[in-house]
Amino acid sequence: RRVIKALTKIIKEMPEDGLGLNIGAGLTYIDPRIKSLDIEKGENIDFVGKAESIPLSDESLDLVICQEVLEHIQEPWKAMKEIIRVLKPEGRLYLQVPFIIGFHPCPNDYWRFTSEGIKQVVLESQFVILESGESVGSATGFYRITVEFFSILFSIILPFMYKPFKALFALLFYPVKWLDPLLFISKESYRISGGYYVICAKKT
Repeated sequence: RRVIKALTKIIKEMPEDGLGLNIGAGLTYIDPRIKSLDIEKGENIDFVGKAESIPLSDESLDLVICQEVLEHIQEPWKAMKEIIRVLKPEGRLYLQVPFIIGFHPCPNDYWRFTSEGIKQVVLESQFVILESGESVGSATGFYRITVEFFSILFSIILPFMYKPFKALFALLFYPVKWLDPLLFISKESYRISGGYYVICAKKT
C-alpha cells in the first residue's frame, strides 16, 4: 500500500504532457505517459537497453521509476548517472530497493541497501530527497528469510525439492506478512525491513 500511495502521488504530479520512464518494467504498465525500458523485448516494452546506457536524450524525462532494479545492476552508480542525465531539472525519481531478501538472480543479483544506503546513493548522485520510507515492512523481511531458511533446511536430504518446499513454505508462512502494519508503528521496524524507497528531485 505504501508503494502504491507513493507511486500514485508522484505520477499525479507529472505534467499532463510529461514523459516518464519505468526502468526494468517487465510486464508492468503504469500510465500512458510512462514508457518502459527492459533488457529484453516484450509486450509493452518501448525501449530495449540497460539502465547504465538509457537510449534517450539528455533532460528529456519528467519522471524515472526504478523499482527493485538497482540490486541487479553490476555498477549501480553508472545507472544513477544515466538517470540524472535523462531527467529534466527538478525531474523526479522514484527509487525502490530491497534490504532483507534472499539471493534472486534476474539474471544477476549484486547488492542490498540499508535505509541509510539508499539515501546516500541518491545524495551522491545530486538528488534532493523529498520523501523516504519502508516499501516492504519488517514482517515481510522476516517472512522472506523464514521461507528461504526452511526451504534450504528441508531440501538438504532432497535437494531437488528446494523449489517445491519454497512454494509450500511461502503459502504456510504467508500470514506473517499481515503483521507489517502493526510493526510499522515501531521506530525500529527499519532494522529488518524488506526494502525501502525514496522520492527525490534532480538538483537545478
